[in-house]
Amino acid sequence: MTAPRPLTLDDIADQRAYERERNEFRARVIATKKLRRVSVGPVVTLTFESRLTMRFQVQEMARAEKMLTDEQIQHELDVYNRLLPAERELSATLFLELTTEEQLRTWLPRLVGIEASCALRIGSGPTTEEVRSTPDEEHQANLTRPETTSAVHYIRFHFTEDQVRAFAAGPVVLVVDHPGYPDGVPGTPLSEATRTELAGDLAGG
Repeated sequence: MTAPRPLTLDDIADQRAYERERNEFRARVIATKKLRRVSVGPVVTLTFESRLTMRFQVQEMARAEKMLTDEQIQHELDVYNRLLPAERELSATLFLELTTEEQLRTWLPRLVGIEASCALRIGSGPTTEEVRSTPDEEHQANLTRPETTSAVHYIRFHFTEDQVRAFAAGPVVLVVDHPGYPDGVPGTPLSEATRTELAGDLAGG
């Protein structure tokens, strides 16, 4: 498996240059994220990450925090490069879309283990294969406790070569089969546009 090509300092524009390109770049990222964002049930959303989305995260973090030194930006690069997908791999940020205290109290204790409860079901009928989510170990160790979970998780899906080919052919359904999340069981079919976009990641694009 080929390791992902990391973002470097040369990929990150300085503040003045970024301000000049930001509107156009942000519009491009928003359009891309629409393809890469898949919701299942009432509160679970996965955003599949790429070099483009990670560069945007670093640029926006540097802008918000007014980071000017290479050392500051390199720290952010070190964090976000860990989330880039390798060849035959999809990397995603799992969000629990919770906006009220009541939702937080209801869902966070109920969904402990959600980061290991996502799967991509590839194909149909008796030949259907399932690729399950693998949590980011460092993130899981820091944020998940036995009695409650985090609203944000970083997960990966590892594919074999045969599964990569089957994914490109489709169909593919994203499911959440956590026992505390019955609304996720039917799953969400990936659109052809989303599947094509993600197939590029699996090919190491």
